[in-house]
Amino acid sequence: MTSTDIPLLLRRGAMAVAAGRVALGVTALVWPSVPARPWVGAAADDVAARVFGRALGARDLALGLGALAALQGPAAQAGSARAWVAAGALSDALDVVASLSSWDDLPRFTRWLVVGSAGGAALAGAAGALVAGGAGPD
Repeated sequence: MTSTDIPLLLRRGAMAVAAGRVALGVTALVWPSVPARPWVGAAADDVAARVFGRALGARDLALGLGALAALQGPAAQAGSARAWVAAGALSDALDVVASLSSWDDLPRFTRWLVVGSAGGAALAGAAGALVAGGAGPD
């Protein structure tokens, strides 16, 4: 691997995070308790949690589709791709903050999974945003 490969790998990582965000969003819209259960435990079955889960699913679906579209667009959309990917990274980072602020109330094992996956997605998205418009479509 050379230093010229790194931007392409980061861009591919940003696309993978965006595709995962689309899948998570669709899942949350259809079955909101599935992605919510690791985050909030048994409360995922409550009506309020299902409504909120669908709203978060819509957010993830929109962010993922926007990032994928911009990442596959022409080089003129470099700023747009960076903005979409950065918005997703910010969203993931704030999910980590929300989890940490309620740490003691979240399920003991899965809270680590949620913070790890959201934190990893935030880091991958932030790195991907730096190079999002620099390489052509994959």
